[in-house]
Amino acid sequence: MKITAIETLVCHARMRNWIFVKVITDQPGLWGWGEATLEWHTRSVVGAIEDLSQLLIGEDPRRIEHLWQMMYRQHFWHGNGIVRGTAISGIDIALWDILGKIHGVPCHDLWGGRVRDYIRLYCHLGGGKMEDFYQTRPDDANRFGELAQQAVADGFTAFKSMAVPETMPLEGLQPIHYAEACVKAMREAVGDSIDIMVDCHARPSPRMGMQFAKALESYGLYFFEEPCWPETIDDIALIQRAVKTPIASGERLVGIHAFREMLEKRAVSVIQPDITHCGGLSEVRRIAALAEAYRVAVAPHNPQGPVSTAASIEFGFATPSYSICESVHCDVPWRVDVVSEGFTVQEKGRIVYPNQRPGLGIEIDENEVKKHPFQQEVLQRTFYKDGSVGDW
Repeated sequence: MKITAIETLVCHARMRNWIFVKVITDQPGLWGWGEATLEWHTRSVVGAIEDLSQLLIGEDPRRIEHLWQMMYRQHFWHGNGIVRGTAISGIDIALWDILGKIHGVPCHDLWGGRVRDYIRLYCHLGGGKMEDFYQTRPDDANRFGELAQQAVADGFTAFKSMAVPETMPLEGLQPIHYAEACVKAMREAVGDSIDIMVDCHARPSPRMGMQFAKALESYGLYFFEEPCWPETIDDIALIQRAVKTPIASGERLVGIHAFREMLEKRAVSVIQPDITHCGGLSEVRRIAALAEAYRVAVAPHNPQGPVSTAASIEFGFATPSYSICESVHCDVPWRVDVVSEGFTVQEKGRIVYPNQRPGLGIEIDENEVKKHPFQQEVLQRTFYKDGSVGDW
């Protein structure tokens, strides 16, 4: 059995171009689907996949670990950068899809079988609609409350918000009060039985991140995400030690070595590897095993397309330390048209029940994808009041 081709299909989804990866074999009807979506770097990733394919054409797709090592270690440059890491991830996910199809079982059965009966999903405020999640003004606390109520009405028992505004390295009380008002509005709108997460998007400096974390501590957040740059892991650790709120980070990290440092420094209570960036299903399983040794929860970053979601769910059914799965459902109205999924979602509680189909349990409708060809993603630029560049 040999790999005969690796193809990419780009599907424009407003804020992101989904990059679907199709690994084709010499066995009739046998192929696998992966995803390598990296917003604002679509052409770079497609090129990286083409480069990596030269290593894999003619190889046996069942030798997944061998092929992963080839992609990561050859030629000379290791695959721990975001572009190449994303390309490796997309191919690796597709290889696991193929292996499940060969054996006629879901991917989670390849990894020892189910460790749980269901997985809980959480949503973004607005369901993934860019304007609601990223552009709701931090001084509009009432809007945060309304969107929180809508998430609960849609069946979710947990949701994530961008309630921390963009801030300069040092500011006064106004942004702190904005964030507190927004979180207070959400908590009052949905009560204590709903889990609320706040994503800082690594916007704050370490000192501002500390202030936000302390100001929001009393609201019982499920987790507080990326309070400062992941490059400043020591400061993330200081924030975690200063508050009871679980701190989460890791969506921008590629490879087990980056997560090793985060875990060794006890910087977080929740790691958030992105399966489409960190090295695919092969690497995320190693990362999760390391997190298990530290008794740290895993909640994968997953705002991308439907193959990423399927991979995140398969991973979750076989991973003891897995906590909850990020999801988007309203980013584009035709999302469900491009994919057939094997798992089922119970709307009340947004509970996912296991896929019974082989592999990832999905199939991409290539004709539907062609209806949404590549377009440049909507640019997101941030500048502070004084005109200096900020973090989006």
